[in-house]
Amino acid sequence: MKTEIIINVASQESRIAILEDSRLVEILVERSESERMVGDIYKGTITAVLPGMQAAFVDIGLEKSAFLHVSDLPGSPGSMVELDEEALEEIEYQTNRRGQPVFQIDEMLKKGQDVIVQIKKEPIGTKGPRVTAVPSLAGRFMVLVPDGDKVGVSRKITNWGEKKRLKDLARNLKPSGFGVIVRTEAEGKGDREFRRDLKDLVNTWHRLQKTGRKMENDGLIHKEMAMTSSLIRDLFTDDVTRLVTDSKQEYKKIITYLKGVSPHLREKVEYHSGTEPVFDAFGIEEEIQKAAERRAWLRGGGYLVLDQTEALLAIDVNSGRYVGRDNQEETVLKINLEAAREVARQIRLRDMGGLIVIDFIDMMLPHNRRKVEEEFRHALRRDRSRPRTSEISEFGLMEMTRQRVRPSLLFTYSEPCQTCGGTGRIMSKETTLSSIERWLKRSRAAAIERRLTVMVHPDMGNYLLENRKERLKSMRKSTRVWLNVETDDSLDPNTYRIFSRKRKRDITSQFKT
Repeated sequence: MKTEIIINVASQESRIAILEDSRLVEILVERSESERMVGDIYKGTITAVLPGMQAAFVDIGLEKSAFLHVSDLPGSPGSMVELDEEALEEIEYQTNRRGQPVFQIDEMLKKGQDVIVQIKKEPIGTKGPRVTAVPSLAGRFMVLVPDGDKVGVSRKITNWGEKKRLKDLARNLKPSGFGVIVRTEAEGKGDREFRRDLKDLVNTWHRLQKTGRKMENDGLIHKEMAMTSSLIRDLFTDDVTRLVTDSKQEYKKIITYLKGVSPHLREKVEYHSGTEPVFDAFGIEEEIQKAAERRAWLRGGGYLVLDQTEALLAIDVNSGRYVGRDNQEETVLKINLEAAREVARQIRLRDMGGLIVIDFIDMMLPHNRRKVEEEFRHALRRDRSRPRTSEISEFGLMEMTRQRVRPSLLFTYSEPCQTCGGTGRIMSKETTLSSIERWLKRSRAAAIERRLTVMVHPDMGNYLLENRKERLKSMRKSTRVWLNVETDDSLDPNTYRIFSRKRKRDITSQFKT
């Protein structure tokens, strides 16, 4: 598979696109007003300890308090987990035979206590950031975990002889009081690379500790690398075909960094000097526009409908224009297999996380459902997050979860519609008209004056004066109100305002439910 990394740098925004076989599969965006936070280390103060949730809230100097779960405290199961995709196997949070947590958070933390934490999940929606009290520092070849002693090796290194060699090397070199996780890029590397990486990481840790001790208030101690730098560190490996950037400054920074850690990769770095914008040259802008749409078309004529809420994503598979030449079961299977591959791509591209429910077209035969499951899981193998999938039910539903680290592409590139409030729907004209009529009846019951003006959107005005003349006449008669209709294009289509012609003021709120 051909993998390409394309970097576009503008004055207020940096974008990184990852292409696989010339198709866009990931887009990462960082803006000056909303820099990425994952990996940042803060000094904070415990503001609340909640034994019922086995969690605490931490003031780290941001707008929203951070959430700290007991499983992210030193010594608890799961605390020795890397922040990125090369994690050790997660250890489920342990409970005793009565189902109660082994670690009680109120025995480990107290309100007002100072704590050093690292962001592992950015604020999403109404939720503040999630943090861990077991910070780690990522290098090119390893991750340093202070106040630990374990040594782990990336699961992506499958050769057991190499895993043992790397583990022994890391154990012999690591300083006392530190844990280490060996990364995939360390495969084949030796003593020299490990020593240099360890030295840089240990020096960084001592420096941020010193900074934390000097700080009087809660706040940032250590800023993780910028998005471009961290991506080069984490993703630019021998598997990447080429890296292209349209920024001379970034090009020089990348070449300088690779000179010290992976000199042979420098020949894969290209500077885009053409007049055509780099994302246009690779067809990326068009794909980004499509990723903002609710509907995603399949090559065979079918399509996906993706609806996202704050915590759940629903994906519906539809046959669309695809009719097929075989029997119905074979046609459905072909659509679902193509949909499985595209769903995996769309989830990565839109960076959707949390609970995901996929509604495949119903298949009668169980072995066909198994084929779709296998195709989907195969397509998810290159996902850098941690997806977990269920089997397809007899109703065609598959449930899955995917690690959410940052807001999805939808929330990065868009904001809720002020008219519909994010629902995608507005009240019909007939519903709005009925609402006006009920307002008039309530005002009539209160014996308010009879000369009123209703102000509506021009579309609603045309509907009233052209299509509903008799209805308007009936409303005037039943409520005994002489109602004038005027239009204002600044109003939302399903909003109205009612004015007293006698008092010359807006009285809508007096009788509106």
